[in-house]
Amino acid sequence: MKTSEIRHILIVEDQEIIRKGLRALLAATKNFEVVGEAANGYEAISASKELKPDVILMGLSMPKMNGIESTRQIKRINDDAKILMLTSHCTEECVRDSLKAGAAGFLDKNCTPTELVQAINYTFLGQIYISPRLHNVIVSGYLEQSPELPQSTWSKLTARERQILKLVAEGIKNKDIAECLFICQKTVEKHRANLMRKLNLHNVPALTAYCIERGVIESGSMGY
Repeated sequence: MKTSEIRHILIVEDQEIIRKGLRALLAATKNFEVVGEAANGYEAISASKELKPDVILMGLSMPKMNGIESTRQIKRINDDAKILMLTSHCTEECVRDSLKAGAAGFLDKNCTPTELVQAINYTFLGQIYISPRLHNVIVSGYLEQSPELPQSTWSKLTARERQILKLVAEGIKNKDIAECLFICQKTVEKHRANLMRKLNLHNVPALTAYCIERGVIESGSMGY
């Protein structure tokens, strides 16, 4: 693969102003072509199938389906997809879960334009890129781990439970969640009860705080 090849890029980010800013920046960069945009994980999956981008810039915290779950599903469809996660905040667990889902890198949204271009080039060439700002997060998390630590609470949840957790934490009602996911309301209620039991969290504010701490949602994204 030659470094002079055109990089076809899909931007996935729920905030339009960030999407447009990224598009303008990348459009002015040699060998970069933005082939599309998506505002949530579901749109990202559809766009990746249709547009077949070389690199996907994937927001971590988005409505309906977050970046980690979207990455996981895109990689199931196309294992060659190169996905670079974007976030303004994260934990070691978020970075680890993103990489396990198949992400090729993790980039701080506060990075410079030069670092953004560098990260895309690294990802395009098949290399893993982790923003220097996130190195301390990863190292600190590694040092705090021990064999005696219990299994990550997040890893105990099924993919469907993670979807529902995010929507509940955003203040979306069971009926609306059922319509969004094309399942019945009783199924939503069952998943909701199961995930609350697994997390040992028993109200929406507690679930919301958990999701904010993990970077699943941002503090301004709740709908209630």
